[in-house]
Amino acid sequence: MQDEVRTRVEAAIPEAQVAVEVDGNRAVIAVTSNYFDGMSRVKKQQAVYACIEDLIASGALHAVTIKADTP
Repeated sequence: MQDEVRTRVEAAIPEAQVAVEVDGNRAVIAVTSNYFDGMSRVKKQQAVYACIEDLIASGALHAVTIKADTP
């Protein structure tokens, strides 16, 4: 699951540095990218959620913590 989440985020967010920790159905995702420059915290989180929304909808992931920032 960790590799799948990392691959999805890296594919969707340009030049992203991604760290993912999955424990059961809980995930912590840290993403750093210049793509986030000028975005609000909510917009950053929405960009990352969009990569994994089907995993959340299916129940494969239940609790997700996202840390998204610029370098």
